[in-house]
Amino acid sequence: MAKNPTPSCKTYPAPFSLRLSKQERKELKKLANGQPLGQYIKDAILKHGMRPAPTRKPGIQDQKLLAKLLGALGKSRIANNINQLAKAANSGSLPVNEEIIQSLKDAVSAIQWMRDTLIEGIGIKPHRKKDDEDRHDP
Repeated sequence: MAKNPTPSCKTYPAPFSLRLSKQERKELKKLANGQPLGQYIKDAILKHGMRPAPTRKPGIQDQKLLAKLLGALGKSRIANNINQLAKAANSGSLPVNEEIIQSLKDAVSAIQWMRDTLIEGIGIKPHRKKDDEDRHDP
């Protein structure tokens, strides 16, 4: 005689796991308004319909900043200058003096400004050190 599973024995699929940042969890608890989070999430998705997830690609926030950056890149000879410095360093003909050191510092500063401007232009707040706040546009 074959054994039949008892009707009261239900099988459930493996649990679904979801990682949230502290801020996301805090916001979710607020939205759940005392309801258990698992139930709130199921209700939000299955009963109220799912909204498409926001895109993680940042949009262009400031066209003027990006135009300024592109203009600076167009005028600059940074790539060519760095290539020349690399060739000179590799051949051993790069003199290390105050003028070269200052030129390298200026190039680093210009590249950092371009990086910060690009990050700001796409709407992300750049991480700045205290001494970086005094830097001005090149």
